Amino acid sequence: MPTMPMITALLEQGLNRTLWQDRGAKSTRQRLKGKILTLNIRELGQPIVLYFSEQQIDVLSTATPESDCTVTLSITVLPQLQDRKNLTSLIKSSQLEVEGDLQVIQLFSTLIDLAEFDPAEYLAPWVGDLLAQSVTQTGKNIASFVQRTFIRRQSQVSDTLIEEWRVVPGALEQAWFCEEAQAVERQCQALEDRLSKLETL
Repeated sequence: MPTMPMITALLEQGLNRTLWQDRGAKSTRQRLKGKILTLNIRELGQPIVLYFSEQQIDVLSTATPESDCTVTLSITVLPQLQDRKNLTSLIKSSQLEVEGDLQVIQLFSTLIDLAEFDPAEYLAPWVGDLLAQSVTQTGKNIASFVQRTFIRRQSQVSDTLIEEWRVVPGALEQAWFCEEAQAVERQCQALEDRLSKLETL
């Protein structure tokens, strides 16, 4: 399983290659210069902190109180950040929790949207075009499988909780049961009293 330093190192390399080498996104990068964006991905348990400078993005896994914007989200929501139009609906549906400067996550979303990311382009010089395309497609398939599996697990947990909730008796049912139990207890006591009287005869 990848360690957090490995994840941040790979992420930093990938973001710098795709976002900081695209000339079309220069103006958006300039507006992010000096900003700090913290991504709290629930499944990781540790934050991913992005430091934007003029030359590059630095990625760390240590939280900082100086963060301009802190975003809490699930890993399944990450692909939707590519379209800035999704941000409002994600926030309204509580899939995205934003603290601080909303413009920072909006600019980052725009930056991702503007970038033309093709993993095969970066792999080709090392392994050749055919293998690069194959590896890229395999990676996409694995990512899609992981996402589908995670969503299915979430659905199963949700269904289980709903079923368990249905089994738990309601307040009226509990009150009825208590009354019935007390009635049975009274009947048992009356029967014991009668038997005691019969024994004394």
